[in-house]
Amino acid sequence: MANAYYSLGDERGARVRDLFSRIAGRYDLINDIQSLGLHRLWKSRLIELAQIVHGTRVLDVCSGTGDLALAMWKEGVEVTGVDFCAPMLKVASDRSSAAARGGHQVRFAQADALNLPFADNSFDVVTVGYGLRNLANLDRALAELLRVLRAGGRLCVLDFGKPESASWRVCYETYLACVVPIFGWVFVGDPAAYAYILESLKHYPGQRGVDEKLRCLGCQRTRVVNFLGGAMSLNLAETPPKSPDSSFETTLKPSFQSVSGCDSQD
Repeated sequence: MANAYYSLGDERGARVRDLFSRIAGRYDLINDIQSLGLHRLWKSRLIELAQIVHGTRVLDVCSGTGDLALAMWKEGVEVTGVDFCAPMLKVASDRSSAAARGGHQVRFAQADALNLPFADNSFDVVTVGYGLRNLANLDRALAELLRVLRAGGRLCVLDFGKPESASWRVCYETYLACVVPIFGWVFVGDPAAYAYILESLKHYPGQRGVDEKLRCLGCQRTRVVNFLGGAMSLNLAETPPKSPDSSFETTLKPSFQSVSGCDSQD
């Protein structure tokens, strides 16, 4: 049975936006329940491996409700978060305002990960937490993420993975197919909203496939870190030295508009 929120065609972006608009208010709660809170540990590990220090310029793509961006902001670095779903960004905006209490905030903006509104070489670190799998064109997305990274910059992608153990993979996919949709039914009245996870994962190359794509794009020091036997995974890579004839797109992007209430205080 086809999932109402998944499409391989031109409608994919709109369907994903509809999905996250529907679940925005309960997104963080359901994440805590379905992972038993472990997603917070995995995000902490991402931040550790991103090697952020004071002065690091970080872009968090598919920022959602902003938990990863805010966690990095608390480390004292400059963080920009982008997502194409306005209701998710509203949650992120409210959280950022409450955390900052009138001071310097995470800068959130609505933007498409396939066409980021930033010039080349704008960031030292780019992170994606549970978003790469949802993008309509994976190859284009990776090229765009690398474009906005400076030479030697670090890309860190956390997402659902594909376990190499066949028996564990069956157990994991059974959980995604039979248990996780119940959370969608209970909390948002729509089991398809969380059955989407498994459907999207079926069409995602997984951690090894993403690693291969990054190496083909010229990335250096690629690495895969698995959690829960590969059920969750972290892809790490560094951008290679760049030249004017780099294969990455080099078009300068116009300035972008921040979400109200989330602009940095310079």
